[in-house]
Amino acid sequence: MDYLDEHSAPCPYCGEIITLLVDLSAGPQTYIEDCSVCCRPIVITLTENSDGSLDVSLRDENEA
Repeated sequence: MDYLDEHSAPCPYCGEIITLLVDLSAGPQTYIEDCSVCCRPIVITLTENSDGSLDVSLRDENEA
């Protein structure tokens, strides 16, 4: 099984599409990674679905 997955999504600050390398072996998690375009901190959250797959969501660090 491949535990690293590429995920592309728009940066919540600048809107540019960025590509993240997500570690699926760690399960649900939240961490901060800087945008590769505008260098602002993005909160990345991985949540587990009922079927065991993970969803990736991005938000700016000031969102509740």
